[in-house]
Amino acid sequence: MNTSSKPGSAQPSRFAPGDMVAPRELTSIRSERVLLPDPGSLVHLQFRRYAGCPICNVHLRTVARRHDEIAAAGIREIAVFHSPTEDMLPHQGELPFAAVADPDKKLYAEFGVEASPRAVLHPRAWTAPLKPRTYSVVIRGIRAGGTPFSTGGQTVLGLPADFLIGPDGRVRAVKYGRHAGDQWSVDELLRLAGQCSN
Repeated sequence: MNTSSKPGSAQPSRFAPGDMVAPRELTSIRSERVLLPDPGSLVHLQFRRYAGCPICNVHLRTVARRHDEIAAAGIREIAVFHSPTEDMLPHQGELPFAAVADPDKKLYAEFGVEASPRAVLHPRAWTAPLKPRTYSVVIRGIRAGGTPFSTGGQTVLGLPADFLIGPDGRVRAVKYGRHAGDQWSVDELLRLAGQCSN
């Protein structure tokens, strides 16, 4: 896959199923070594937005609650934010899977993950945070300074993206979100992983 911009366009190229991901070692916000691809697992590489993003954190709590089920399906979770480690630790420091800081957005650029005003203008972007059971996550993000205007240049306009990457580095499935809340559910992730093993 060509990760450079397409001729005549400022848009980076996007990954598609069948493309190969170059091997690399990442470091989580808890200083853990994270291999991508993982030779023993499928990897769900998910790009989220800024550390205090209530939409992202509501979604990740859902992933965390079902992490045992995800791991049993042979999937390793890696969540990437375009925030520095110190901003992420209060929000993502206790997740049961790797969270990676990418404040320079190098991984975002490589994987073609973009920003757009539609990230927050789409009416479905705020559906999840408005559910009663998720108010505590939203309030915690606001109290911790989780607004887009207090995060050192991190943008509220970031879009999410999901990649399912095989042990050989081949992309098995991909989703580029159309708005801030447009990502795979856990059920979708498990269904896609099941298709990979068939």
